[in-house]
Amino acid sequence: MTEKVTAAHLALAGALADKAGAILRRYFRSDLLVESKHDNTPVTVADREAEAEMRALIEARFPDHGVLGEEHGRTRPEADYVWVIDPIDGTKSFISGVPLFGVLIALTFKGVPVLGVIDQPILRERWSGAEGRKTTLNGKPAATRACSALADATLYATAPDMFAGADADAFARVRKAVKLARYGADCYAYALLAAGFIDLVVEAGLKPYDFCALAPVVEGAGGEMSDWAGDALSLHSDGRVVAAGDPALAAAARAALVGK
Repeated sequence: MTEKVTAAHLALAGALADKAGAILRRYFRSDLLVESKHDNTPVTVADREAEAEMRALIEARFPDHGVLGEEHGRTRPEADYVWVIDPIDGTKSFISGVPLFGVLIALTFKGVPVLGVIDQPILRERWSGAEGRKTTLNGKPAATRACSALADATLYATAPDMFAGADADAFARVRKAVKLARYGADCYAYALLAAGFIDLVVEAGLKPYDFCALAPVVEGAGGEMSDWAGDALSLHSDGRVVAAGDPALAAAARAALVGK
């Protein structure tokens, strides 16, 4: 069977992270103009410049690949290989001077994430995961920790207001069952999970550029990531995700979400 993720793919993912990180370090904690997008989320010149540079690198190395980016939309979405990029996941942290945002880079094959990078350019931490490979943190193996019971788990979500209606009720059941619940780390929470420092992340309302890079990192570290129903994530997922370092904990969290 043909290998889905090649050395050339991995090399490009690293180059994309290097390029974006250099741009973001230049703008971090500077006097930036912050604009509001149509959905009232913030955006800066740093987001747009980093994504434009990443797209240019992809075009130069794999001109037949598609690209989906948060700031500049879709190019060749029908391609078998589609790069899914978010130049700053956690723009609210970025504009607040908080170094817990990340550059997210994913490669999907026929809609399924097969490669993912979470890069924190200020702390200079990079998690890389790919199908059939172990996740690494700055080149060294990363692994989740064992935690099978909700009562022992540390839970993260970006913000409590990302859940509405029945989703809010579902999340509340999980939050009440865990040992510790924290908010605010965006993609960095998934990186911490892959490094064995926290146990569970439950979120809703995400877009493909928010979650595609995360699944290969979590899974390559020994964890499990799915939608709330337990199905594997793809470009067509509904944006409600569960990531756990221990598969038994993932199952317990999904059961709590549906009220079992």
